[in-house]
Amino acid sequence: MNDQRALQILHSLVQGADPFTGTELQGGTVLQNGDVIRALLTGLNAVKERVVRAGRRAALPRNIGRAWTPEEQERLVQAFKNRDSLDDIAEKHGRTLRAIEARLQLIGMITEQERKTKDRFGADQSDESLPAGRRKRKPTKSAAS
Repeated sequence: MNDQRALQILHSLVQGADPFTGTELQGGTVLQNGDVIRALLTGLNAVKERVVRAGRRAALPRNIGRAWTPEEQERLVQAFKNRDSLDDIAEKHGRTLRAIEARLQLIGMITEQERKTKDRFGADQSDESLPAGRRKRKPTKSAAS
């Protein structure tokens, strides 16, 4: 069942109507119980959220969050050397402009000052504000000596 049909059915039931005929449901059914109505509303909201989330995901570039392959990085370097626009490069790679600039900065082809986008995990943030996996590791006593 697709989400739109699930929304239609749940909405009809919350309104007290048969989802298939549209006629009003008879009195005295379980659908008139407050807990059942609240459960239906919870389900209705959950499906709505899923539809919204799927719409946002569909609008994201296809490679968002994927690791860079050596081949993709080489294509990036060549496109940058050919002076292709960063927006065009981002579109061709299925990545955000921020991801393109971050990769170019990481490999030393641009500086932070040359970026149009901000680095969310840049050096200007305190270490505590970074996600645990992005924090600098403190050397242990054995490693320091």
